[in-house]
This record gives sequence, C-alpha cells and structure tokens, in this order.
Amino acid sequence: MTATISLHHTFDPSTPCIMSSPGSSRLSTLARHMPTHPLPLPSRTMWTPSKPSLAILDDYASIATPKFAHLAPRLTLASFPRTLPPPTSDEHKAALVARLRPFAVLACMRERTPLPGDVIAQLPNLKLVITSGPKNAAIDVAACTERGIVVAGSPPPEKKEEEGGIPRLAPSLESTKEHTWALILGLARDIARGDAAVQAGGWQTSLATGLAGKTLCVLGLGRVGAAVAHIGAVAFGMRVVAWSSSLTQGRADEAARAYGLPAGTFAVAASKEALCRAADVLSVHVVLSERSRGMIGGKELGWMKGTALLVNTARGALVEEEGLLACLRRGGIAGVGLDVFEREPLGEGSEWRSGGGGEGGRGRVLLSPHMGYAEEGVMGGWYAEAVENVERWLDGREVVGRLN
Repeated sequence: MTATISLHHTFDPSTPCIMSSPGSSRLSTLARHMPTHPLPLPSRTMWTPSKPSLAILDDYASIATPKFAHLAPRLTLASFPRTLPPPTSDEHKAALVARLRPFAVLACMRERTPLPGDVIAQLPNLKLVITSGPKNAAIDVAACTERGIVVAGSPPPEKKEEEGGIPRLAPSLESTKEHTWALILGLARDIARGDAAVQAGGWQTSLATGLAGKTLCVLGLGRVGAAVAHIGAVAFGMRVVAWSSSLTQGRADEAARAYGLPAGTFAVAASKEALCRAADVLSVHVVLSERSRGMIGGKELGWMKGTALLVNTARGALVEEEGLLACLRRGGIAGVGLDVFEREPLGEGSEWRSGGGGEGGRGRVLLSPHMGYAEEGVMGGWYAEAVENVERWLDGREVVGRLN
C-alpha cells in the first residue's frame, strides 16, 4: 500500500510539498531540510480513502513528522508548519476550514492554531484532536464534545522530587523559568545590541544594567513566578517583591520556604501600583483570563521607573500592546523583553518586527518567538505522547489525557 507524507509550506491548504514511502530513511532529513517553496504534486496522490488522515499543525521546528512516520501505513499524514492567520475574518476562517476539512485527526501544538466552535462545525471528517500540554485554551472543547469529537492532551507530568531543597517543576515550566532569566539577563546586559554592533564591525556602544541589590518584582507568585523569584534572590542578591490579587504574605512565605529561604524573602506589595513603582525588573507570570487581560497597560507602565525593565513570558494579552509601544517610544521604561504576543506568529506589519519602539525610540527591545516552552526535550516528549494517543485511537483503545 502506498503511504503519503506531505509537508505544506504556503498558506495554500491544498498544495503538497513532500512525499515519501513508509520506512524511508529520508524522512528525518526531509523534516530537517524542508524546501522554502512549494513542490506541486498531483492532488490524486494526496488522499487514500481507505484510511483516515492526520494533519500535524504548527510544527515550526519540523520534529513531529519523523515521530509519526511509522503510522504511515495506517494513516495519510500531512504537516502544515506555517500557522494561518487567526480565523477572525470570513476570509481567514474559510482558509482554515479548507486546510483542515479533509482530516480525521489533528495533532495540535498548544495555543497556536485556534479551533473555535464555528470552525469545528465545518469539519465533518474530524474525529480526534490531540494537543500538546494538559489543556489548550484555543480549542473549543465543548463544541468538539457536542459533535462527538474526542479531545486529548498530554497527561499530567509526574511530580518531581526536590533536588537539594529546590522544587523541580514540570519540564515545560523549567524551560519557561530559564527563558525568563535569559530575557532578563539579555536585556540588562544589552546582549543583542552588543552582538549586532560587533558583527557589523563596531564595538561597545552601550552600558549594561547591574542587577545585584536591585528589586525584582514578580506579578504572580505561582510555580514559575516563585522559581524566577528564587533565582533573583539567591543568584543575584535581588530584593524580591510579589503581587497578585489573591496573594497573601503567608502564601509568599510558604513559597519562599519551599526553596529553603526564610519567611519574608518574598515580600508582598500592598497593591499592583506599589509593585510597579518598586520594580527595577518586573516579570509577568499570571494566568491569562478575562480578568487579567491587559492588566499591565498605560497606567501601570506610567507607574514604573524610567530605568525599569519589563519581561513577559506568560501571555501576550496580559500587557496592553499599544500602551507598551507608546511607553517605549517616549522612553517611559528602559526596556522590554517579550517572548509572547497577543497575535502569534506576529503579522508582517507588526510594529515589533520593525523595532517596536526600540528602533528610533528610547527603550531597549529584546524579542523571542514564544520560545519559553520550545525546548527539545519538552517538544519531543509532547509529540511522543501525541503519537501514542493516535495509536491508541487507531487500535480502538481509550486515549490518555482526555479533555472531554
């Protein structure tokens, strides 16, 4: 039986790019070295009616296809590494439906391609949605349930034992913690601008910002927030202040003791305003909800020092974008490090792609493309779990991590 594996590289949902037979040793090479232009193939070779079809969505690093390759005799496989624009207009919604309509199974990366109810309603072949992570706010699970579509995420990670008195987070959260500090340090030491200067033939053009003895303010003292706070206190001798609407000093002391630190190490600010005014570095770690959306806006940025740095590795919509851009243009804060944006990937016309207030403005800007959880081990583990769930479904067994 001939199997098909196709990789799509344009926004045309019907153009196949790569095909291979099952067991081909070229699969890994093809996944790593995908063409930058479409290679049209006859559409009749795309779909085998006798077996279900699976679409891998938004695999930016192209690591999923080799993991699914052994299922090619049982599934028609296709990969769409490029994310379509959000389905907020009729045109974009139609493009997404056209891309997804043939498929019985979707393998999704958490919160990349949205699957709202009005899109799901137009996917008559869809039977199974697999997502990375234990949940995915971009999928209308209720709409899937109504149509009998099974939705499953990654099973909850096993609880890690403490090592040397330091709590171990789930791998994706450990990754986010590390990336938060990469942005803080990269911004404070002005690494990107220094690198650009050296590679352009120049030399030292700016001064770094020291962190020792400064105040690290953490908006949200959950698992990642507490881990970031611990590093600030222990590694850099920073004073740590935290705040959220429900945070008490007792809970902050519990978080400190979990890391072997004395009560009072994580001080609780009296208000969000007090937190912003105290910050030399403000790091955002709250969960996005309707209540928290835009909780750092023009007013809150106006409370911050002109020398302060803002870092967001949580969710883009927590920080009001226009207010932040305006603040950077006038030099209201010293700089911002962002790993998350309200729209992802950024549109071609996004101001962040042309300096984001840092170019021609007065604030430093350091950006990364939502890399907080995009670590090799994390992503590989998620896709391995997705493959296992698809195999379970093909065998008629119950999937794990079911969300409906």
